[in-house]
Amino acid sequence: MPGSNLTRAEAAERARLISVDGYDVELDLTSAPDKSYATYPSTTVVRFRCTEPGGGTFADLVAPNVRELTLNGRQLDPAQAYDGTRIQLSGLEETNELRVVADAAYMTTGEGIHRFVDPVDGLTYLYSQFEVPDARRVYTTFEQPDLKGTFQLTVTAPEDWQIVSNSATPAPTSLGDGVARWEFEPTVRVSTYITALVAGPYHGVHGTVQARNGEIPLGVYCRQSIAAHLDADEILDVTRRGFAFYEELFDYPYPFAKYDQLFVPEYNMGAMENAGCVTIRDEYVFRSRMTDAAYEVRATTILHELAHMWFGDLVTMRWWDDLWLNESFATYASTLCQAEATRWTNSWTTFANTDKVWAYRQDQLPTTHPISADIGDLEDVETNFDGITYAKGASVLKQLVAWVGREEFFAGLRHYFKTYEWGNASLADLRECLEATSGRDLDAWSREWLETAGVSTMSAEFEVGSDGRFTSFFVRQTAVPEYPTLRSHRLAIGLYSLTSDGLVRQSRVERDVVGERTAVPELIGAAQPDLLLLNDDDLAFTKIRLDARSLDTLVSHIGSLDNSLARSLCWMSAWDACRDAELAGRDYVQLVLNGVAAEPDINTVQMLVRTANFASKLYSAPARRDEALALWASGLRSLAESAEPGSDKQLTFVRMFAASAQSSEDAAFLAGLLDGSVTLPELAVDAEVRWLLVQELARLGAIGTVEIDAELSRDGTIRGQEEAAAARAARPSGDAKEQAWVDAVERDDVPNQTQAKTIRGFWQFGQESLLAPYVDRYLEAATWVWERKTTEMATNFLVGLFPRALPTPEAAAKVRTWLETHQPSGAVRRLVSEGLADLERTLKAQERDAQS
Repeated sequence: MPGSNLTRAEAAERARLISVDGYDVELDLTSAPDKSYATYPSTTVVRFRCTEPGGGTFADLVAPNVRELTLNGRQLDPAQAYDGTRIQLSGLEETNELRVVADAAYMTTGEGIHRFVDPVDGLTYLYSQFEVPDARRVYTTFEQPDLKGTFQLTVTAPEDWQIVSNSATPAPTSLGDGVARWEFEPTVRVSTYITALVAGPYHGVHGTVQARNGEIPLGVYCRQSIAAHLDADEILDVTRRGFAFYEELFDYPYPFAKYDQLFVPEYNMGAMENAGCVTIRDEYVFRSRMTDAAYEVRATTILHELAHMWFGDLVTMRWWDDLWLNESFATYASTLCQAEATRWTNSWTTFANTDKVWAYRQDQLPTTHPISADIGDLEDVETNFDGITYAKGASVLKQLVAWVGREEFFAGLRHYFKTYEWGNASLADLRECLEATSGRDLDAWSREWLETAGVSTMSAEFEVGSDGRFTSFFVRQTAVPEYPTLRSHRLAIGLYSLTSDGLVRQSRVERDVVGERTAVPELIGAAQPDLLLLNDDDLAFTKIRLDARSLDTLVSHIGSLDNSLARSLCWMSAWDACRDAELAGRDYVQLVLNGVAAEPDINTVQMLVRTANFASKLYSAPARRDEALALWASGLRSLAESAEPGSDKQLTFVRMFAASAQSSEDAAFLAGLLDGSVTLPELAVDAEVRWLLVQELARLGAIGTVEIDAELSRDGTIRGQEEAAAARAARPSGDAKEQAWVDAVERDDVPNQTQAKTIRGFWQFGQESLLAPYVDRYLEAATWVWERKTTEMATNFLVGLFPRALPTPEAAAKVRTWLETHQPSGAVRRLVSEGLADLERTLKAQERDAQS
């Protein structure tokens, strides 16, 4: 759409010219329960100042219809002033008032106001999602983070609804005929992207937390049909722990008047930090038996969004260049809080297994970028919610804390909050605060870590005398030619020896590692350990390689290593070597099968089976793949059958066995679990497990639409409908693939999460002949989809339907040729290029596997 892609230069000019006082927004949602209504009335009055009277600017609005435009009492012709995304404003005065009456659209894409009708009971639920630029889909805005204003909301809606926004919910005024009106108090000054509205017959549980500024009301909400599964007590407990931890750590009271958390359907992301009104995907209301890892992930999400109330909402970035800082800080702070204030004391292990694995992959793609990215426009932002922005940034913040000292780091952060409260700030502002409290010049650190891309690799270089002691010891740092920066790291080296108590750390050395080769004189004369672990305690952001003796120890004794984070680092090193085609895929699979049963940390177990499954299917040489698949599937089945009854491990192994099943014997075992003729002690074959079994049986061609529909009749929830869509798409038939393609790509009436699940089911390993024609169809549709669909739906297509499950030289060549001969937009080129990089890495790994 013309003008939809706001540039940084345009935003800077607008911020130079105007400042916003506040918004008054009136929304009429009485039509929402009737799906024949595609729009709802939206009236905005925005008051703003202009530094150059007589000048002009524009306001943002994405709406099907604008009925009235009034600027300072002057009527503007919508046909001339409004182009579908921007309202042109000229002849501005020193103080201005713009009034816009429009019809805004209900959405099913998870952007703007999303409307959902629950198939269980027919009730209608609404919620907003505004990040990055989608408040403009609901009311007229100046849609950029540095134009903060107060926000006063008035809502007309069915009187039996809950209406929740940034300010405390007022008592409604009845208007008769089952309709009421809610008039909210103005907010403090906030950015448009963190304003929010959630409306519908939500079930609510309420509590309080004793904060520094008094008692803060808490609310936890979900749909009526899943209310029985809402474990509000645990959610509130995690929240209260976060309040206490952050207020103490930041030395700043919680900045808003209340704190609501709303679990909403068909959500595009994990959660969103709307000020005092956090929205969270309602898959986190668990209706089936889940491993403790799922509860840990949910707690991380809760604490991540709570951290944003200070870092992001109280003090907000000026422009999206500092999106990384917003998200990285919340990721770092939530992991720290979880490790020190909740029962998940191994959260840094989970961070290493999940966030850092994500970051390392992202940083080795051809589209990697500096942490402090150059965000030229909104399209850049939309594709920048990636592993660099969240996970690498958080890893580097952890490194920075080690670099400057924890007390000094948080002293600087406290200074930052007090200095820039309710305003906007940049990385330079934060760096200035940290330098003041730490006494360290962070300019060189910032250049190394924030302004360059790529990840280095650390290895130990040493000599050992006849007595088994080190006579020399260096840490060698290398980098790929494309990203040659050798950075300064704060690195720990752990020395572990086999004892009667297992593999135990005997000593640890911590030092700065700078440049290509760093001497470690402290280790001269130390006995060579059974396991030498670089980056012990995971302080640095770097890949590591184990020496031969340490690798032998890992293969034989990984289960006896007494530290979960150390074990995770060893496992990550092995997986990274597999991804880099240094370790054969089948060897990695065997390594996991040898050690995973002894791994006590469920997050690490899940990481291992996920990566080994990937290696068996994609990194094994085609000529020997059947051997790798049979090895992996039989090994998983044995692990599932021997696991402790009812344990998290049993559930994890069963799930992964289902996803790895290949043979008719495997299919028979899955069918037996589904119909009850096969049982495992204390295994709960509940809704989640049943749908997994149905989908994998559909993938194998063991069941068809009749059985899928029968399962859907058992579980007619929205989750059931989404899982059924994935199962239908997974079937190995041409008709199934064609229908899935139409649903995911060509139709506009398929909701966002149903589209996502259909895409997930489409590409299936082992269905290569059916899927090969879709490589061309994907490339033909790529630009068209980006231009026609919303950002969320187009991204689902470009990422999810890329042919990663078809790693052939022919597929890679087609994609490479397309990129060389077409001129797609930057976002399309980036996402397709990342898919091609995955294909090329897979082909290299297959070549390595063929040599073993």
